[in-house]
Amino acid sequence: MIDPLHQFQIQRLIPISFGGWDISYTNSALWMTIGLIIVCLFFYISLKKEELVPNRLQASAEVVFGFLSDMVKSYIGREGMQFFPFIFTLFWFVLMGNLLGLFPYSFTYTSHIVVTFSLAIVAFIAANVVGFKKHGLGMFYLFLPKGIPVFLAPLMIVIELISYLARPFSLSIRLFANMMAGHLILKLFASFSMMLWQSKSLLAVLGILPLMLNIGVTGLEFLVAVLQTYVFTLLTCLYINDAINLH
Repeated sequence: MIDPLHQFQIQRLIPISFGGWDISYTNSALWMTIGLIIVCLFFYISLKKEELVPNRLQASAEVVFGFLSDMVKSYIGREGMQFFPFIFTLFWFVLMGNLLGLFPYSFTYTSHIVVTFSLAIVAFIAANVVGFKKHGLGMFYLFLPKGIPVFLAPLMIVIELISYLARPFSLSIRLFANMMAGHLILKLFASFSMMLWQSKSLLAVLGILPLMLNIGVTGLEFLVAVLQTYVFTLLTCLYINDAINLH
């Protein structure tokens, strides 16, 4: 039986220690680097020779750029375009982590809670900094919805505060859990196929069944990878919108 959790193991590729801190270059960092190179090459090649009538690569780059730009304008407003570089970078970082991990011998860095929580807490802190910078202490009106009766205000403030503080946890766990669960299923089905094929009996023929399921799950995982990237980016936009517009 193949260990389905082995694929999530962090491995040191270049051991580095500084001031007692382990800052080794790992397989996770390697695939982050690969994702960065792929995105940079994609946009460099796509936009190196901009044409009035774009080719397929240029059109693809412009579609993604326009999609994210429209998302920011729709959910934050034109004022939110100052956050576009952050949203753009966040989108591609998560997308590369989700998609690259579906290829053999790769590593899904978004399947680690430390990565997804780091992204979520950065977005959460950034939204709060922007909110307090714009509204000052008026930022606390976010925890008291309009039209709430006075006698319900204390209860609503507590509920809204807990809900607000839970945002980085829900945002990070959603992405981490989806990526980890999907890869576990793929590895388990692959293990079942190998076990049946190596059984040296008539059961070996049944090994095709989990293999077919694996093909279907792989297609589903590609869809989940894109969908979870969209959800993560969209919720980040909504959290920034709440901080700016207090709703």
